[in-house]
Amino acid sequence: MLDVTPIDEGWILRHDGAALPATVPGCVHTDLLAAGIIPDPFLGRNETDVAWVGRRDWTYETTLAPIPGGHEQTDLVFDGLDTAAEIRLDGQLLGSVRNMHRSHRFDITGLSGRLSVNFRSAYGEAEAVRGRLGERPNAYPEPFQYLRKMACSFGWDWGPTLVTAGIWKRVRLEHWSTARIARVRPIVTVEQGVGRVELHVDVERSRVEAGLTLGARIGGVRAEATVDGTGGVVRLEVPDVDLWWPRGYGEQPLYDVELWLSHEGLLDIWRRRIGFRSVELDRGSDEHGSGFTFVVNGEPIFARGVNWIPDDVFPSRITRERYRTRLTQAADAGVDLVRVWGGGLYESEHFYDVCDELGLLVWQDFPFACAAYPEEQPLRGEVEAEARENVVRLMPHPSLVLWNGNNENLWGFRDWGWEQRLAGNSWGEGYYLGLLPRVVAELDPTRPYTPGSPWSGSWDRHPNDPAHGTHHSWEVWNREDYADYRLHVPRFVAEFGWQAPPAYATLRRALPDEELAPDSPGMLHHQKADDGNGKLFRGLARHFPVPEQGFTEGDFDRWHYLTQVNQARAVAAGIEHWRSHWPVCAGTIVWQLNDCWPVTSWAAIDGDGREKPLYHELKRLYADRLLTLQPRGEGLVLAVINQAAEPWSGRLALRRMSVEGDVLAAADVEFAAGGRAVADVRVPKELEPVGAKEFLVADANTAGNGGGDGGGSVLRALHFPVPDREIPYPRPQFDVSAGPGGRVTVTAHTLVRDLLLQADRLAPSASADRGLVTLLPGEQVTIGVRGWEALDQLDAETARSALYCVEPAR
Repeated sequence: MLDVTPIDEGWILRHDGAALPATVPGCVHTDLLAAGIIPDPFLGRNETDVAWVGRRDWTYETTLAPIPGGHEQTDLVFDGLDTAAEIRLDGQLLGSVRNMHRSHRFDITGLSGRLSVNFRSAYGEAEAVRGRLGERPNAYPEPFQYLRKMACSFGWDWGPTLVTAGIWKRVRLEHWSTARIARVRPIVTVEQGVGRVELHVDVERSRVEAGLTLGARIGGVRAEATVDGTGGVVRLEVPDVDLWWPRGYGEQPLYDVELWLSHEGLLDIWRRRIGFRSVELDRGSDEHGSGFTFVVNGEPIFARGVNWIPDDVFPSRITRERYRTRLTQAADAGVDLVRVWGGGLYESEHFYDVCDELGLLVWQDFPFACAAYPEEQPLRGEVEAEARENVVRLMPHPSLVLWNGNNENLWGFRDWGWEQRLAGNSWGEGYYLGLLPRVVAELDPTRPYTPGSPWSGSWDRHPNDPAHGTHHSWEVWNREDYADYRLHVPRFVAEFGWQAPPAYATLRRALPDEELAPDSPGMLHHQKADDGNGKLFRGLARHFPVPEQGFTEGDFDRWHYLTQVNQARAVAAGIEHWRSHWPVCAGTIVWQLNDCWPVTSWAAIDGDGREKPLYHELKRLYADRLLTLQPRGEGLVLAVINQAAEPWSGRLALRRMSVEGDVLAAADVEFAAGGRAVADVRVPKELEPVGAKEFLVADANTAGNGGGDGGGSVLRALHFPVPDREIPYPRPQFDVSAGPGGRVTVTAHTLVRDLLLQADRLAPSASADRGLVTLLPGEQVTIGVRGWEALDQLDAETARSALYCVEPAR
């Protein structure tokens, strides 16, 4: 039987002649940080002070004791090395590696002694490859496309430049005899209630002559097969299987699969969990263009998605518990699809396990982003090897529904001046339109593949054509007002977003000694986007009265609150519009769910794991049922969006109101939306608000309509016809009371727009259970505060100090 010995103790890191204790899995930065050699690069401007780390070569060492007999072969297995390294044992070179995204295995039978892993600087490796293959353009100044390493290690417009090295995944010895299971490729299908599993097995032998048998079981179903040479196939049929569904569409049953290899006894075992479901990508043409709709178990789905970046710039620090926390936050916000973005990683097995359990669909990019990638050696062989390994590794997960060739590289070739600069040199097209689809078709034929995002399906069209395939909507953030989201109805919006700073407590931790201002040194250092603060300011100025000279130190709290409001408003403008056009638009993937350090960014959850107002707004925007008032033609339409399976019908209460709180006109209107459908209700002309002092309120009671809305709740849509800077708001007046257990109740006496309790201002550990809420005169809301030891001492005056809302122009 195969035996495994972890090698996670006794490692050292060589630094200037000293031997520092090293953690494996880990990386150079975290070991230097633990030893007190470098300051925390997440704090202040320390990132620049530790830039030297990425320019150095590093060596990890440990000792392997002599290995007792009893097995014919011993392998040294690295699940992940970051990135370019030579591995030596007792002075003997075992091999050289150059790919963070692969595992590596070495036969060390009969060997022992000093094990060293000598890492070359990623800069040195990348620059050497660039010197051999020639310059290629990219969107950032760092040479990340010349080696197979997490691209965002080299910095991004939301991430720090912290180019690390290290043994970032597990290391172990595997002792075995006769044969071992080298690879299992499960093909899982379902038809008419019968689940079929084909386990394609590769074996490695130490004894060629031995007769080998494969066996497998799923529940009470068993099957066997013989090994022919170095491979075999075991086929199982499971009757009456329960289908795996995305969250909101059904349950997520998972089945344990066990496979074993035998020869006069048990040699090796492979175990995984699978789910039975079908997935298709409907790219059919229609009068609107060509679509991009996920169809799971025959059910077309509007994807409520978020983009995922590595949750830490040092991914060895991301634990199973952290994955579960972050992905549970996504699910709790109504998300049903997570796109693993191409500047990051093939994530840990823990990530996909949690997605399987929560019903989160996974769109997996291959790790290529925002650059022209050479297709010559040594990169081409590494790309194929990593693709083959990771496609097979992730195949068992029912949550995985799409392989995507790259992020924005096809678009970049067409629009970013690459074609002229490349002058005929390779740039990655052969990967995205040749190598990768071939690998997926060969190894994982049950899942769809798309060459890139965005991609319109053909070079005959612009790669980012909103009428065809996937679309990235970045003109709005970069140059336009977010109201312009309403100008287009893309078939699938795979990226769009708006920036805001992180939570106040996150800023205070990251910039502990700084007088905070939008343009203070630390704030600017933790703003990586090109002209990011300028875009934030211009985005605010289109909607709110802002000081002509900009926000000063004394205005920081107001700037911080308004930028977070504007982020939530911007994303809401896009999602409400696009969801109202289902099934023409079949999904939105917000950029982005998470951050990898404390930074002003597009994230809904900041680098310390705190939920920004956008996160709570996603709960409303991604709920099964949503009301939205949309300008259409010469008037207003109330779109009744019903993604629940059950029909939704009832009466809408429409009120045209003044900002002083008077009801100027009112009507009840009937509505009926079928299951998974949208119904448009035309707003009567006399109810349309006119001028700066009026707005429209639409309420629908959800009682008795199913869909998990908790009968009796009221869904509301608001429409203000002009930007806030033109609205003569009354000065907000409201009462605040604090009850036991951290319950804060606010009662409005005037219109209170976008009330927000920033609980982390009360204590860094505190959080609120809801985000922005608008109250009409006489209305009341109770906000729960949690995570603070002193909750029972929370009084009304203290609670009021953390409450913010939109105020009239000064």
